[in-house]
Amino acid sequence: MAHAEDDWKAKLTPEQYHILREKGTEAPGTGALLHNNKDGDYVCGACGQVLFKSGTKFDSGSGWPSFYDAVPDSVVLSEDKMLGMSRTEATCSNCGSHLGHVFDDAYDQPTGKRFCINSASLDFKEKS
Repeated sequence: MAHAEDDWKAKLTPEQYHILREKGTEAPGTGALLHNNKDGDYVCGACGQVLFKSGTKFDSGSGWPSFYDAVPDSVVLSEDKMLGMSRTEATCSNCGSHLGHVFDDAYDQPTGKRFCINSASLDFKEKS
């Protein structure tokens, strides 16, 4: 079910709304999930869809949680030419919320990809 923007504003914190719905970015090194090493699932902070498994998370040194792969069909990739750059934006396939960007610079990871994701766009569900 699609939400109206007023519904998103009521559901999300101001920071989450800015990042998820207005394509903002949190400051590097500030995200609550940056150093999370627990076993579980990273889910969309807006709709709860599972996006990333903890086994694909790695420390890229970028200041944002990084993953080398997403759960199949959970993330949509599209061209982003904002800010005068050409990047690949990652959005939730279920609700369309902005997650971050994907780069082809993770040379030491199985896919070579670095999903650079804002902590504020995620929730974490620890395995029990």
